[in-house]
Amino acid sequence: MKLKEILEFNLFQIGGYNINLIDIIEVILILFAARIFIWMLSKILRRILSKRQLDSGEQFAIIQLIKYVVYPAALLLALEAIGVRPTILLAGSAALLVGFGLGIQSIFNDLISGVILLMEGSISVDDIVIVDGVVGKVQSISIRTSRVETRDDITIIIPNSKFIGSQVTNWTYNKMPSRFQITVGVAYQSDIDLVNDLMLQIAAAHPRVLQKPASTVFLDDMGESSLNFILHFYSTAFWDIEQIKSELRKRMIQVFREQGVQIPFPQRDLWVRELPG
Repeated sequence: MKLKEILEFNLFQIGGYNINLIDIIEVILILFAARIFIWMLSKILRRILSKRQLDSGEQFAIIQLIKYVVYPAALLLALEAIGVRPTILLAGSAALLVGFGLGIQSIFNDLISGVILLMEGSISVDDIVIVDGVVGKVQSISIRTSRVETRDDITIIIPNSKFIGSQVTNWTYNKMPSRFQITVGVAYQSDIDLVNDLMLQIAAAHPRVLQKPASTVFLDDMGESSLNFILHFYSTAFWDIEQIKSELRKRMIQVFREQGVQIPFPQRDLWVRELPG
């Protein structure tokens, strides 16, 4: 057999479409060309966007949007290459698509939410977010779901509609430091001015607590067994903030003991009344 006859030999048939070796090669070349185009364009865009000082999350969002345009276009070209008309295919299966669409409303909602996320940039890769009370770092944003890694190194797959339809805290959205709090109770006989000064000194001495904005201390409440103070401090170390709080608390215990400041615990006086007889 000649090479032309081999290339044009029908390998198999799908419906009314005959698929030969030339068709398969064309499909492979189209998809491969789309992959190469995306790879080259991504490298060029990263170089340009880095010069414009866009962070990695915004760069990722732009490149993902381009992928979601190029790959479907390549798929349509591949279908055309084997003689399949997408318009005819869709028209012939309209009834099926209606029933199918009703069953995938939630998936479609996630898809639209993914496009909104990538275009808005309200959530980006490497952002520190709180979703349903869980703190995590965004690892990737795809068209339907996003991957978030928790502080316990557990990866959570979150539907994109969760980010759009629910209240989500994004600590890194505006690139500004956030304020955090530590509450501590001291005995009623403590020198409140000394406690105030010690807490400010401890905060100022920590390398990951910002000096500006300055930390502040408030007498929050006069509790049953203690005077409750709150230390407000600013930091940009969002991922390690619980460790920073722990270090501050440990230092407070050490300094308070050295200065004779007592951290009380609840106490109860029990009166026993002697019963007659």
